Amino acid sequence: MSSVAIEQETYPMWIAGEPVTAAQSRRIEIPFDGMPVATVYEADPAIVERAITTALKASQAMRALTQYERAELLERIREGLKRNSAEFSRLVCWETGKPIREARAEVERSLQTLLQSADEARRLHGEVVPMEAAPIGKGRYAITVREPLGAIGAITPFNVPLNLALHKVAPALAAGNSVVHKPASNTPLSALRLARLVTEAGAPPGAYNVVTGGGRRVGSQIASDPRLAMVTFTGSVPVGEAIRASAGLRRVTLELGANSAVIIEPDADLDMIVPRCVTGSFSHSGQICISVQHIYVQERIADLFTERLVAGAKALKIGSPLEEATDISSLITVSEAERVERWTSEAVRRGAHILTGGKRERSTIEPTVLTDVPDDLDISCREAFGPVVIVHRYRELAAAIDEVNSSQYGLQAGVCTRDIGKAFDAARRLEVGGVMINDVPTFRADHMPYGGVKKSGIGREGPRYAIEEMTELKLICWRG
Repeated sequence: MSSVAIEQETYPMWIAGEPVTAAQSRRIEIPFDGMPVATVYEADPAIVERAITTALKASQAMRALTQYERAELLERIREGLKRNSAEFSRLVCWETGKPIREARAEVERSLQTLLQSADEARRLHGEVVPMEAAPIGKGRYAITVREPLGAIGAITPFNVPLNLALHKVAPALAAGNSVVHKPASNTPLSALRLARLVTEAGAPPGAYNVVTGGGRRVGSQIASDPRLAMVTFTGSVPVGEAIRASAGLRRVTLELGANSAVIIEPDADLDMIVPRCVTGSFSHSGQICISVQHIYVQERIADLFTERLVAGAKALKIGSPLEEATDISSLITVSEAERVERWTSEAVRRGAHILTGGKRERSTIEPTVLTDVPDDLDISCREAFGPVVIVHRYRELAAAIDEVNSSQYGLQAGVCTRDIGKAFDAARRLEVGGVMINDVPTFRADHMPYGGVKKSGIGREGPRYAIEEMTELKLICWRG
């Protein structure tokens, strides 16, 4: 079903608290049906340079703000977002193609990210160092303080354009930094609207600058500029590795994705975990870094679990993201849907079985459940980023843990059992950044530490933990 006609608006870039246009522009479309919804601009190198220079100047104004003033700024931004939540939900829905109910949920989480960042701005502190713990420290006193790094470059992905932007921008402001932000090319609308909101909330001009355009031109210029004290990036492994290689001594935080798994023991509560697996596998058509891509089910319950999982997948409603009843809409582009279709077809040719789904119409892929997938295929060992989940059977828990650990990624994992000792033993052995006991790896509360190991990246997000990454620890020591 096609979307109704939408009156298009133009969204300028935002530098030094003012709108900025450019010679080149491009159209933003709803991924589900290609309906145009807005026009944005493509930054040239001079515009990016202007944004960086502005952020460097604004970093001094941000540094001068007290913790209380930074917290109040973030609270005003939150109030503005709350007042305009319907507009932001609409923008997120348009640009990503995620169902409107999921877009509203993202805005609600964004409010939490701002609230937690404001709280952490007030709580930012150092500690007293016990100098007299060593003989040489007698008569001396010392404290540590945390100081802002300066101007920070932020590059964010398409799938959660507002909340993932705020997971970088809000802690940066809370720590007293300024930001140059490049949102994903296909989903810049919510970030551009956010920039105007930040200015309306009274931020120093240039505290938050948004430039739009392609990653190879705009993103590379931001990532490689040595004047930016830190680059925080969420996206693909190759780009993350390139940023890390060019960073030198600058700080980097990299969240690079996963192919997350959940392990389900025979004593697990299937009434709880089956719906969670359906949600974790197919929300936003699987375009979530911690989407469930692998489910390891103990062989005694595998048939029952799989039957119920397939029924849950079949019950999901496919449709326009603007419709309230829609559960599944589209991937971000037709080419991405074609890639998922190609990976699935390759698996079938190699002996995999499709229990449900697998069909594509334009950029929409039906919720797909696979079994008997060879381990060396793209759909198995790479990040699918589509509505596809693979069900595996196992006999011994240790073997399932080994299978999860064999992945090149390590972001989050789930383990479901009523045996608390077994659960914590598995949690200790799983090589991931976070373990969800009796839940799917897709769970994330915005204040918790979030990040991975291996090729899933380095550093942690979550306001408190991001602020630690975005500040420098300074020691102040004096003789009494």
